[in-house]
Parts: sequence; C-alpha cells; structure tokens
Amino acid sequence: MKIDKVSFAQGSTSLKNMPQGPLPEVAFIGRSNVGKSSLINRLLQRKSIARTSSTPGKTQEINFYLVNERFHVVDLPGFGYARVSKTQRAKWQQSIANYLSEREQLKVVFQLMDSRHPPTDLDREVVLLMAQSPADHVVLLTKSDKLSGNERSKATQRVHEALLELGKERPVVLTSANDGRGRDAILDWIDTYLA
Repeated sequence: MKIDKVSFAQGSTSLKNMPQGPLPEVAFIGRSNVGKSSLINRLLQRKSIARTSSTPGKTQEINFYLVNERFHVVDLPGFGYARVSKTQRAKWQQSIANYLSEREQLKVVFQLMDSRHPPTDLDREVVLLMAQSPADHVVLLTKSDKLSGNERSKATQRVHEALLELGKERPVVLTSANDGRGRDAILDWIDTYLA
C-alpha cells in the first residue's frame, strides 16, 4: 500500500461525536510513552501528523486521520500514566473501552508494547479489554532498533508467552519508528482488513 494522502479528520471524546459513515478504521493503542505517535508518523510518512511529546498522556482525544480517502487511522489516548486526575483518566478509559467494543467501523487494533520490557499490567489489561472487541488484534513491539537480534527474539517470545497466559494467541510484529522496521508488515495487515 502506498500512502498518498493523509489529513487530520477530527478529535473525539465520545462515540456520539465520532466520524459518521462507512469508512473502515484501524486503531493504535498503548500505554503512555510507548512511542505510538512516532510510529503512526512513520507509518503514514508524515513528520508530525500525530503529535509526539516527551510528556506522557499528551494525546487526550481519540484522533482520526483520513488516509487515501479510504480509511481512518485512529490514535487512541495513551493508557495509564498521564498528569490528569483519576476521574479524568477513568473517563478516557471508559470512552476507549466503549470505542473498542461498540464501534462498527473498527476492523483491527494494533496494540503497542515496549520491546525492551516485559508486558506490564496495563499491557495485559488492554489485551483483556480487546477480548470484548469484535475487531482483530495485532501486537506491535516498539523501539526494537534498540535491541540486538537475540534480544528481539527473546522479546517476541516473552510477549507470546504472556499472551498465552491470558489465553490469547495474537500476531506479534517488531517495529521501530527510527528505522521503519515493521512498517511494511503493518501496511500488509491494514490491506488485509480493507480488502
């Protein structure tokens, strides 16, 4: 797939004010500071379409990007740490849960985990949340350029084992926003779901 055209469509805080219409959606979710915005920028070959920040929890809305006039890439707020009140955080997490379980246009969710660390409790929470979603689920391991070949194999194995402990088998893709690793694989997945 060639990315020709990308534009910011809108930010939403609830299901009722999300884009209407039949365009399919592919969503990206991960805990704060996992490198989600950087990976989306790399995927779409745009320097800063998704806003990146060193401050965790910067993405506070569900952001929709229209790609090739064919589908939306959806950037979900970082799960977990953010400098906001517990009430606000609970509200985001509820709107994310509603989106994952009720949004008809949603075809696949790419869950990002940091390849350098074992899956966290929050990562596992998202895996279990995805069990309630009709959408497909692919795990992306970010920042894999920072690991050696042997460490990458171990990281992949570790995530497969964590998923199996939760009773889930999911595809796992090594990615890097720095060197573009995994980009073609992600685009292939998206193509599959748009077909």
